[in-house]
Amino acid sequence: MRKRRVPDRWVVHASPIITLAKAGHLVLMTALATEVLLPEAVVVEVLEGPGTDPARQAVEGGWGTRVAVPKVPVTVLEWGLGAGETAVLAVARARGDCTAILDDAESRRCARTLSIPVMGTLGVVVRAKKQGRIALAAMVIGALRTAGLYVDDALIARVLWESVGEIWSP
Repeated sequence: MRKRRVPDRWVVHASPIITLAKAGHLVLMTALATEVLLPEAVVVEVLEGPGTDPARQAVEGGWGTRVAVPKVPVTVLEWGLGAGETAVLAVARARGDCTAILDDAESRRCARTLSIPVMGTLGVVVRAKKQGRIALAAMVIGALRTAGLYVDDALIARVLWESVGEIWSP
């Protein structure tokens, strides 16, 4: 089975931005994506962080491209997701040329159900490793875990081994 190509224009939810920024790896998003889009609900969520938060500082400094959210389709609203996830999915669906960057399992299910390309923070790290932008994906994931990324060890181990041949040892 051939994998579908993931568009390089990304609509990003707050949690990947926050954890990547706290871990010192936010630059991976702008290095890997042709454009990083931030719906207003995501901007609001990131800006609610403390003034010392690296994600807040990045967004306040102009990181990412702010985009208006189109009318949210009922097919997205029915999922009852948070404002940020809903906005990400609405933008990705309306534009049709974007990948939704989401970590929440329910919002990822929604994206797949609606045929919206989706990738999580682990996918960003794997892509960075495959493109030679980082030496060890496991080290970056370890830093992300310290920064607050909640991902099951078994999933991390499987993704690392199957995608880049690395072993996960938390």
